[in-house]
Amino acid sequence: MSGLAVPGTNSADLVTRVAALTALPTDAAALLDAARGFFASRVWWDIVTRHALPASATPYFAVVHAGGATAVFPMLRDAADGEERALTTPYTCLYEPFIGAGGRHALFTAFARSRRGFAITRLDALDEATAAELAAAGRDAGLAVTLFAHFVNWHESVAGLDWPAYLATRPGALRETIRRRARRVERQANAVFRLFHDTTDLETGIAAFEAIYARSWKQPEPFPEFNPAQIRAAASLGIMRLGVWWIDGTPAAAQFWIVEHGQATVLKLAHDEAFKTLSLGTVLTARMIRHMLEHEGVTELDFGRGDDPYKRDWAGSRRPRMGVLLINPRYPRGLLALARHAAGRMRARLRNPA
Repeated sequence: MSGLAVPGTNSADLVTRVAALTALPTDAAALLDAARGFFASRVWWDIVTRHALPASATPYFAVVHAGGATAVFPMLRDAADGEERALTTPYTCLYEPFIGAGGRHALFTAFARSRRGFAITRLDALDEATAAELAAAGRDAGLAVTLFAHFVNWHESVAGLDWPAYLATRPGALRETIRRRARRVERQANAVFRLFHDTTDLETGIAAFEAIYARSWKQPEPFPEFNPAQIRAAASLGIMRLGVWWIDGTPAAAQFWIVEHGQATVLKLAHDEAFKTLSLGTVLTARMIRHMLEHEGVTELDFGRGDDPYKRDWAGSRRPRMGVLLINPRYPRGLLALARHAAGRMRARLRNPA
């Protein structure tokens, strides 16, 4: 653990670089322990640091003390390019620093001041409000700031809806596909559906998931051990739902969801292209959502990261996840980054002059 006094008006501001979760000071550890949700939990960060980082990356936790309050920013440094960035992965749906009560802007500004020793610090997978706060803090810290769109998240409020009511809000073509294809699949004697919701026989579900993914249209995973580790961890907490269809004994379609605090989030889905004519992906999504509404009491459906066209059939609301670059233009790499983003904005204006 190393400490860095952060220059600024408050000499008590301090940013401490902590190498591991187990080394966090008491006040910082308490923020993680009080965090709400799987994706902010110690379990999540343990999976990320073990299974979802490039070999060249070193994770750490920036602990900020400012204005009598504490914050934690999970971060990493990548030796391959020298970049400092948020501890996010291709699987991260939302990145949120852990912020203690009081002094939020002071904490963000102290963190931003600590970034002046680096050419570029990238923070991404942020909601719009947090991105705006970090951008303001970066400017207050004397840094150049660039905001960018990172990805989008489709979601749908389903509070008070049962399956028929939800289905009535969906496009007619989707309703017809569900009606015809679901009936066809469910009437087949060789079709078997199973929902895994805890650790019971979970390895059977994981093996099926992996087999389907390997035969699907999906690109190979950049970190092959991450999904199985995530499924096992979520199952141990009782928040995992893994739905699998078998056809003639062959795993044919699978979806992995997290269900907690009234929200159901689908993280991974795939189907074997050999069964494409059965529309198993659509049939399985319908079955999983119906289960969420009838048995889990969810109030929101979340379709994770990405703007895949199929998502707008199932969800009607779209929100951006943003990124922020905190740039010190006194470094050549920082100056180059500013020029590159300025050129990108100019090209965008020329393509869309209105």
